[in-house]
Amino acid sequence: MCSWTAAEPDMVVKNRLVGFLLWQSILSSLIYLAFTITIVSWRSFTAIFASFFSFHLSQLLFSVSLSFVSSPKPKFRRIFPVLLVVAAVSGSLSAVSLCGINGRVGFKGFASGLFFAAFYIYKRRWVLQFPIIQRPLFFSFKMGIPSAIARALKLSAAAYLFSALLLVFLPHNFSTNLELPNFFAQHVTSYAASFSMFLCWELTHHLHQVLHTIRFIFAPPKGSAAAETNPSEPLLAALEETSPASLLKYLAYLDLCMVCENNVDYWRRAAFFEETGETYKRVAAVCLGPLEQLASKLVQGLEGSPDDKTYSISDQLQSSTNRQNSKCSELMNDFRVYTWSARAIASLTAHSRKEDRFGVAQLSGSNAAVISTLIASLLAVETLMGKKISLQPSHNLMGAFGTKSATFGAGRRDVRAGKRRDDPLYAKAYAMADVLRTSIYCIVSAFHHEMLASAKAGLLEKDWIASGKPPFGTRELLLQKLHLFLDFQAS
Repeated sequence: MCSWTAAEPDMVVKNRLVGFLLWQSILSSLIYLAFTITIVSWRSFTAIFASFFSFHLSQLLFSVSLSFVSSPKPKFRRIFPVLLVVAAVSGSLSAVSLCGINGRVGFKGFASGLFFAAFYIYKRRWVLQFPIIQRPLFFSFKMGIPSAIARALKLSAAAYLFSALLLVFLPHNFSTNLELPNFFAQHVTSYAASFSMFLCWELTHHLHQVLHTIRFIFAPPKGSAAAETNPSEPLLAALEETSPASLLKYLAYLDLCMVCENNVDYWRRAAFFEETGETYKRVAAVCLGPLEQLASKLVQGLEGSPDDKTYSISDQLQSSTNRQNSKCSELMNDFRVYTWSARAIASLTAHSRKEDRFGVAQLSGSNAAVISTLIASLLAVETLMGKKISLQPSHNLMGAFGTKSATFGAGRRDVRAGKRRDDPLYAKAYAMADVLRTSIYCIVSAFHHEMLASAKAGLLEKDWIASGKPPFGTRELLLQKLHLFLDFQAS
């Protein structure tokens, strides 16, 4: 786990790239030595040195291309053709390095590299997957070794058959005729080389994922002058000034979420509640911004209107086209930023009840803005899921805690909603809805007594619903949904 230093923010990603290339060279060396000792121990020292150098060069080419293609945001990259070419060249050079200069061997390596790159792109493995639980670097890497070995075995077998089929279509003079013992020895060596290449690529991919998704602490060292004066500035600068699709932005949101949720960095969370309230407003803005964008753009993606026509929005979902789904799918590409934002601002709001000594969260009106944005985002996501959302009459019966109950038709869903559960878009929508509900319940549980008092006095809307127009639905719709949360009936 890394921490902030005096270096520029751009150096964070560069340092991780350099570290990745160094550790990758160690992995390549170990795999090459294991192959040389067990398979081709009869080579001379000069031949071993030359093949070792060429093998490292091939893996370096693959690692660099992997770093340029990878991104935390699942969006198609135009650089993919470059990855296909580089992986094919890397595979050919690696195969020749392991088995010696031979046309058949070079072609098989070329086909294996092309096969791996195509599989890599098809499975969207270029997207950086942040782990749910942050572990130390060694344990995170160790946990992925068994799956990397198993996948390398499967892929090497499939690639070996793929390259063997391609050899059938080559000219006859490109093939070789060997005696039966040499024939089997050559195929054993060829498959061992293929497995070594795929294992190296799999471990390289896993190492790249681990090194680039481990948490980075955007804070000066505890006890330093910067930590005493303004410890939140490095984190806020990374959140506000970096590009939306950059790795640094994702690392900053991850760090913010962990600071707000956990008590390990209590001193950093306490700095958010400084006396002027400016830091808290900036934190709330970087968290609520993505959620407001989610709610408003979901309406546009469904070809709805941000007006009060909540009935028509649900009806339009039933006749949505592939173009609408494409818009919503592209919007949900920032799923992790949305979840980190919701979890961070909900935890920070809940902790403000006991940790906000100056009352900046309440005085700035952030509490009402947070609740309104979270509920509006939840309603927008539930609409995407096909849930019927409508405003109920104001004369409903009182709930168990004296709050007005509201029904949102939890059992009335789009008739095609069941078929959509296998769609990745709707899988993210269901997960996003769970995160938003949990975040709202986190705040409601912390302020339950205050909210009930406001509800009995008829001030719940004034105290906990923002005065402006919400990004989705109406203030009355948000108020009814909040009543459901107060009665712990929202689902």
